[in-house]
Amino acid sequence: MRRNNYDGYITGFVWPPVINQLFASVMIDNVIRQLFEIKWFKRLKTNTVPRWVILLIDMLLVACSYAIFIISSLNPQESGSYLMMARNLVIIVAVYGLVTYVSKSYTCIIRLSVIEDLYREFVVVFMSTLILIGLNLVYSAVTQHVLFSYWGIIYVGVLSFALLTIERLVIKHLYARITAGASKRKKVLVLGTSLDSLILANALKSEIDGKYEPVGLLSIKSGKDKDEINGFKVYKYRPEDIKRIFVGGGIHALIFDSSSIRLMRNGFADPFIENNIALLAINKVEEFELDDEREGSNISTYIKEVQIEDLLGRDPIILNNTLVRSHIKDSVVLITGACGSIGSEIVRQVASYKARQIVLVDQAETPMHDLSLEMKKDFPEANVVLFMGDVHNKARMEKAFKKFQPKYVFHAAAYKHVPMMELNPTEAVLTNVEGTRNIADLALKYGVYKFVMVSTDKAVNPSNIMGCTKRLAEIYCQSLFFDAQKRGMNTQFITTRFGNVLGSNGSVIPLFRKQIENGGPVTVTHRDIIRYFMTIPEACSLVLEAGCMGHGGEIYIFDMGQPVRIYDLATRMISLAGLRPHIDIKIEEIGLRPGEKLYEELLNDKENTLKTDNEKIMIAQVRKYDYLDVCNNIDNIIELAQTGNIHDMVKSMKRFVPEYKSMHSEYENIDHELESDTSKNKQDNYYFNPTAPVGK
Repeated sequence: MRRNNYDGYITGFVWPPVINQLFASVMIDNVIRQLFEIKWFKRLKTNTVPRWVILLIDMLLVACSYAIFIISSLNPQESGSYLMMARNLVIIVAVYGLVTYVSKSYTCIIRLSVIEDLYREFVVVFMSTLILIGLNLVYSAVTQHVLFSYWGIIYVGVLSFALLTIERLVIKHLYARITAGASKRKKVLVLGTSLDSLILANALKSEIDGKYEPVGLLSIKSGKDKDEINGFKVYKYRPEDIKRIFVGGGIHALIFDSSSIRLMRNGFADPFIENNIALLAINKVEEFELDDEREGSNISTYIKEVQIEDLLGRDPIILNNTLVRSHIKDSVVLITGACGSIGSEIVRQVASYKARQIVLVDQAETPMHDLSLEMKKDFPEANVVLFMGDVHNKARMEKAFKKFQPKYVFHAAAYKHVPMMELNPTEAVLTNVEGTRNIADLALKYGVYKFVMVSTDKAVNPSNIMGCTKRLAEIYCQSLFFDAQKRGMNTQFITTRFGNVLGSNGSVIPLFRKQIENGGPVTVTHRDIIRYFMTIPEACSLVLEAGCMGHGGEIYIFDMGQPVRIYDLATRMISLAGLRPHIDIKIEEIGLRPGEKLYEELLNDKENTLKTDNEKIMIAQVRKYDYLDVCNNIDNIIELAQTGNIHDMVKSMKRFVPEYKSMHSEYENIDHELESDTSKNKQDNYYFNPTAPVGK
């Protein structure tokens, strides 16, 4: 060994074979990359080859298989004349071409796994062989001769299968070499080792200009580290190893399909959230069209970041759609508060059940316009009527009932913001109490079949103005039903009661999301406050079903699942955004707001429930009120609201709904007044009762 003084390289040294192979591989990669910097070749890298080219190559390979059979045949009769060979070649290529075209085995070569490609090519060869044998049998039955020997058919089939498989392996290999190292994709793991997981991983790996580079599969049932499936390393899921696997390995995210969402809700997602590892979901692998040629059809475009709503949802609720459809179809349905979160979703679902006419009642003009545009786009066949008006304007509401004669009324119009109603208590009474009374009275007057009121869990043991007004509305509707029933009237009044809905106007989740986007801080009222949550479509589906199954007088409550600690919700939302709680985004406690309590209830302590056919819907056994007594009290409360006498109005509300105890509110003083009045009355009764016992 000596050093050449001119070029500085060591000469006379024999490199090991492994090093030589490594150098050769590197040189090939460099040549390929430089080749694809040329403008014409660069086009091949960013655009798929036309499918007709692949189909043409497939048929050329089939033709080659037949040519090889002819050349290698030892029996002169096998070849026959050139005319016969040409005829047979045309028949074979035509059959294979037809089967290939119908099966679309010439599409998605890059996206599909080797196993799937082998399966598709086997189907093509097998079906083509059967067809050729069938043609041979028919031809021999008619002419007493055969088109080609049966051995020739099998020979061509086996050789075609081999050549087509090699073609696909070469295409996949070339594509991998071309794109290797050139992209800026984020490393990800795909959850599971099932066939769907492999399809997803292969589709991600092979897509052009993709966002993600799958480097392995995360197994939750079996498998050990260093095992491989179809070239993907298999990692065993252990919560304590998540940080090592993802953070240590530079892996950006875990991708899974919607079938795993239940697993995520049951705590599987927690180690990922705690370590700021992104969770990405695709709705369903089957919904991604592998043969979609449209621009942007890569599977990456179907993958979305997991939102907190996905993790808070529950198992899918099985609904009695047949029951709801039988009621709603071909009926006139009137919906108040139609532009709100709940009302607008009721509108959509009613439209999906083919209602004859849907009357939208709301006072907000811009949301009404937006909803009308949405309905024209999504439900062009729906007969939607826009009716502007305020529910406590009875004359205006009567015009709607008189003109449209609805069979079903869903009353969702209400003020629901707790602190806002503490500041504006008279408006809460006029809308939530007087407005409900107006709609209920008109429903009875115009012979509505079913009136369904949307209530809230805040009506149970209310601690604020809003909750008490909703409880008053519940009491009025229920007492009106029983009184009307005595008078032989058939309108059914039904109440539905549930907790917070995800993403609704005023929900804490949009607020937290906006605060996180603005860099924080995220504000919670109390570290221990808890709430029940339900998705808007889920809640509205249950409202429709409860309304249809009810016979009148019921207050239905929904299974809201497990309560959620709002502080934990804030922490998880920050982590899901890829940020660190208390480091990147602060969480601040600002104190309970007026009228707010730490937890909400769906039932009063004195209430019990009855089961229904739907395990998610129950009937609350509540106290029944005398209708005349209810009317007298509500008339008094509304009159006080109209005159602006807030003190006496709230005091009357508390007297009629004794479980209403204000919390963190200026109206707590009225509770003290009532307690003092009660104590004084008891004392007066004691002194003036002639039968009272004399002290010792």
